[in-house]
Amino acid sequence: MRAAYLTGHGGNEVVTVGERPQPPRPRGQVRVRLHASTLNRVDLYMRDSGAGITHTLPLIMGVDGAGVIDELDDDEALLQRGQRVVLYSGLYCGRCEFCLRGDAVLCTSFRIPGEHVDGNFADFICMPAANALPIPDDLDFACAAALGVNHLTAWRMLFTQARLKPWETVLIFGIGGGVSLAALQLAKAVGATAIVTSRDAAKLQRALALGADHAIDSSAEDVARRALALTGARGVDVVIENVGAAVWSSALKSLVRGGRIVTCGATTGDQPGADLRRLFIRQLTVFGSTMGNPDELRQLIAFVQRHAIRPVIDSRYPLADVKSALARLEAGAQVGKLVIDIA
Repeated sequence: MRAAYLTGHGGNEVVTVGERPQPPRPRGQVRVRLHASTLNRVDLYMRDSGAGITHTLPLIMGVDGAGVIDELDDDEALLQRGQRVVLYSGLYCGRCEFCLRGDAVLCTSFRIPGEHVDGNFADFICMPAANALPIPDDLDFACAAALGVNHLTAWRMLFTQARLKPWETVLIFGIGGGVSLAALQLAKAVGATAIVTSRDAAKLQRALALGADHAIDSSAEDVARRALALTGARGVDVVIENVGAAVWSSALKSLVRGGRIVTCGATTGDQPGADLRRLFIRQLTVFGSTMGNPDELRQLIAFVQRHAIRPVIDSRYPLADVKSALARLEAGAQVGKLVIDIA
């Protein structure tokens, strides 16, 4: 089968598009003929070094995926051949204390396709049947694939961790990235007020067109001061951020007393000043968050269908041109998801 895979670590020279063995399908799994996948920051990380992530090379890239079930067990009761599905991008044991309480994403042996094992930039992938979630006919494969990581991550951040309410205000850092745009779409769908930040004026304008209530140019404005001005000196209820050290101080200063901050990344560094006095005096809550659980993905699929939400797609590339997609992601030029069309 065709696949885009890593032969080493470095730049795009270690990315190869060619033939790889078709994966065998163990009992209890389904084989999915993939139609689309999308790029995530971790694809660059795995290409560059993959440090700290247990993996072996060659490794097929791609964390998320959507397609059609090609093969399954004869006695499979819930799925059928030809069914359109999105894949939950996590492999979990189902038996540890975290799996048993419904938090598969915290599984002690959690593994992710495209990181720990072969991923979705390929014609086929085999996954446990429980990881294949049906999607509605009017949701195209590219949008479905995008839900599996970015929107799922944003869903857990907003609603499981921060428990965002419709009457609250959320400050979203780094609009233009997939998780930040997903958070904007989801927050507006429940009626919350959304403030977004970016150093790119074009991305701010796009966010306003997508429904953001206010936009802050972080290259020219003090984000915390502006956020306080926009909330009548009160502060925002929730901060969503995946930037890390460069924005952490502003994020904490932007929060109302008793506010919540949720982080899922640290692209500018993972060792910011803790500002402990502010944390305990203002009784702020900090949540870490990564991806989500299978049931959260089910809820998300139903939610986006009910609210007619579709992930923002920046551009699409055939599998053979995956290097161009990686280059665009690395340049930070995108607004929304970069799609890899496979079938």
